[in-house]
Amino acid sequence: MASHPHLWDHNDVRSDVLPYDGTATLWPSFLAAPDDVFEQLLRDTPWEDHYIMMFGREVREPRQSAWFHTEGLAYRYSQSLRAAHAFTPLLLEIMDRCEEVASASFNSVLANLYRNGDDAMGWHADDEPELGREPVIASVSLGAPRRFDFRHRETKEVVSTVLPHGSLLVMAGQSQHKWMHRIARTKKVSTPRVNLTFRLMISL
Repeated sequence: MASHPHLWDHNDVRSDVLPYDGTATLWPSFLAAPDDVFEQLLRDTPWEDHYIMMFGREVREPRQSAWFHTEGLAYRYSQSLRAAHAFTPLLLEIMDRCEEVASASFNSVLANLYRNGDDAMGWHADDEPELGREPVIASVSLGAPRRFDFRHRETKEVVSTVLPHGSLLVMAGQSQHKWMHRIARTKKVSTPRVNLTFRLMISL
């Protein structure tokens, strides 16, 4: 696999988003050439529409997505089974860099395409048993900046940050068990955003 060192920004500036109960660290300039990566992901990712069960009926998710796993394992979410695609060289390179920055190992990524501000992700946590007890989630954002909200499960405190084009957010510790997170709908955004969430899936 050819390496593209020009993709990476060596700026180590970061900020802590969560005040307690887990960590969420934001590197706003993770990618040095985000436009190139964004255009390639938009063009080459096999984007799919998926349906989930909500309140006893099947509805289409308000975004498109694609699931990748290094060993071809499928992913089940809200009673919907997603077949795995093979990793591309670009996704492997981004995953390697995320592993280095996050000091963690990954074997899969869920790619989401938010076509505009009408596409969103409701309150949820990445706390499936297959992710382990305290999962590390590395989330790369490309395209339109979107507001990312955390809400504490007990105190109901809400913490928000904007995820810039080319940024990396690493969530770890108790972040998935103490907090939920979302990407809310907005009328202020009319352009697309691609999000890559790298994680380590384990066999149960």
